Amino acid sequence: MNDDNTFISHLVELRTRLIRVFSVLLLGFLPCAFFARELYSILAHPLLEKLPQGGQMIATAVATPFFIPMKVAMMAAFLVTLPHTLYQVWAFVAPGLYAHEKRLFLPLVMASSILFFIGMAFAYFAVLPLVFEFIIYFAPEGVAVMTDIGEYLGFVLAMFLAFGITFEVPVFVVVLIRTGIVSIAKMKAIRHYVLVGAFVIGAIFTPPDVISQFLLAVPLYLLYELGILLAAFSVRQSEQAAAPSVIDDARSDSEEKK
Repeated sequence: MNDDNTFISHLVELRTRLIRVFSVLLLGFLPCAFFARELYSILAHPLLEKLPQGGQMIATAVATPFFIPMKVAMMAAFLVTLPHTLYQVWAFVAPGLYAHEKRLFLPLVMASSILFFIGMAFAYFAVLPLVFEFIIYFAPEGVAVMTDIGEYLGFVLAMFLAFGITFEVPVFVVVLIRTGIVSIAKMKAIRHYVLVGAFVIGAIFTPPDVISQFLLAVPLYLLYELGILLAAFSVRQSEQAAAPSVIDDARSDSEEKK
């Protein structure tokens, strides 16, 4: 009976957290929807800036001019309210974590969020302008580059996702090492495989140009190395924190024997 009550209480808690998440998301969506056209203009700036004079984007479906800016507004609302969403996740799982798990979980959640935003910003400010300039440069003479706004949104979201996940590599490395799944020595031993894999991933998840592949592969490998350094530092900090308690236990044992 106690197990049933506990399970029901967890479901009630989960429902409460989800209601709060979606309520705040809706509140964040309303102002974003009001500025939906402006938000799409900001999102489309890397392409519009590279188009020839008089170039523009097009909408090939009747409802696309409405739905695409609304999708952008929803995406913006999700990003704006992401800290609140992560707090609700933390508040739900924290009571079931041990003290050392809490110390690891919260920094990793915060770091993963920040790194994902950095990955998106890197894609927006560094990668997309170079990719569009490369593509438009190779457009044959007499061909007008006029991208559909829906196709453009799908392309940009794919790039944001690819680079956002790429910038999560240090978090993945730290988790694998701190949980004991993989050792630091093993991570260092497979560096050359990771380097090759980074360029393979860059070739798969970016447009067919060398620039975007290079801009994805190099940060991925460098972030892998950063993850190893952070994991090694974290392990040393844990060992130093645990050393005094071990010494105290040894002293207490010796005193009891005397």
